[in-house]
Amino acid sequence: MKKKSELFNRKDLIAYFLIAGTGALIQLLAGALLKDWFHLAYESTILPAYFISLIAGFILTKLFAFNARQSQQTRREMIKFMMVATFSGFVTWGFSILPYHIIQASYQDLFIQIPYSFKKVNVTQISTTLNGMGFSFVSNYVLHKTFTFKSSGFYDRFKDLIK
Repeated sequence: MKKKSELFNRKDLIAYFLIAGTGALIQLLAGALLKDWFHLAYESTILPAYFISLIAGFILTKLFAFNARQSQQTRREMIKFMMVATFSGFVTWGFSILPYHIIQASYQDLFIQIPYSFKKVNVTQISTTLNGMGFSFVSNYVLHKTFTFKSSGFYDRFKDLIK
């Protein structure tokens, strides 16, 4: 008989993938808007866009993933979520920027024009951002499942430490 708390059980993985997909879309949209509206460099948009997507990510993860809806520990989970998200934000940034600079050293950015529009989409930047998101997905899933939405005693020790 399988344990329900198995790390990579199908139900949690599918629910988290759908939630992360929503967060990824928000992150891509926020990054594009930050870049276009504020004329920021690609590298400067990844972390702010990631943190913009966190709001939806926490709410959706709390409601639909890891059976955490009724946990009655929302404040605790928010703090742990932010700790994990901060780590994973830097994972996203690193695994987006490094391949982008490697590709840029040998090739020019690839652009595709949106039909019936003047907007050109930088496929190279989207691809490397998706790469970073993939690595972040793995770290987020494992850490949220084993730390954020699981009572580990860490929050209580941390709260006692800052008193």
